[in-house]
Amino acid sequence: MKTTMIIVRHAEAVGNKIREFHGWTDESITERGHIQARQVAERLSDVKIDVIYSSVLKRTMETAEYISGIKRLPIILREDLKEINGGLWEGMRWEDLAKAYPEEYDTWETKPHIHQMPEGESMVSFQERVVTAVQDILSLERGKNICIVTHGTAIRVLLCWFRGMHLKDIIKIPWCDNTAVTIVTEEQGQFQVILEGDASHLDKETSTLQNQEWFKEYKDRFFGDE
Repeated sequence: MKTTMIIVRHAEAVGNKIREFHGWTDESITERGHIQARQVAERLSDVKIDVIYSSVLKRTMETAEYISGIKRLPIILREDLKEINGGLWEGMRWEDLAKAYPEEYDTWETKPHIHQMPEGESMVSFQERVVTAVQDILSLERGKNICIVTHGTAIRVLLCWFRGMHLKDIIKIPWCDNTAVTIVTEEQGQFQVILEGDASHLDKETSTLQNQEWFKEYKDRFFGDE
């Protein structure tokens, strides 16, 4: 019996716009985020969805509400689908993190598999939490088309698991744009990634990442030869 997961990253939130670290910091989506959420809901209007799950944070719930409105399905909220707990990083500007926490910032950028948030979660424990959440959802919704609205780091650690990759290979998985869609099927414990981080429903104006300088530098640094 095949189960399909349609995994959606939340729409642009305040932290994305002002470039602050918001893991468990609970901010709403922006004006652009509402446009993105409407666009991804319209994109999914013809996609079969039987059930919608969302992280409990505002940015995911507000994104899921657009999909819920089109599909006329309730949203099932889960604490364990939340973003990584940033501990002392919460609410800090990205430009300040490198100065205040040089060692931790370096592991986040170059060796995320060994990253430990100061007074927050490690990447290892975070992956365990999110994978356990998805395993439970799969056991509850076997054979269905499941929409899961979650967070950028969550999608990266899940893609490592879906592909059977070691967590150290998370560095090879690029950040996806806000409201990007990832589709994964599961059958008899085997996963197949059908679509990864696709944001073709966005244009230059509505994309978050295409309008931020850090993303161009990040792509050149880690994926420049592709």
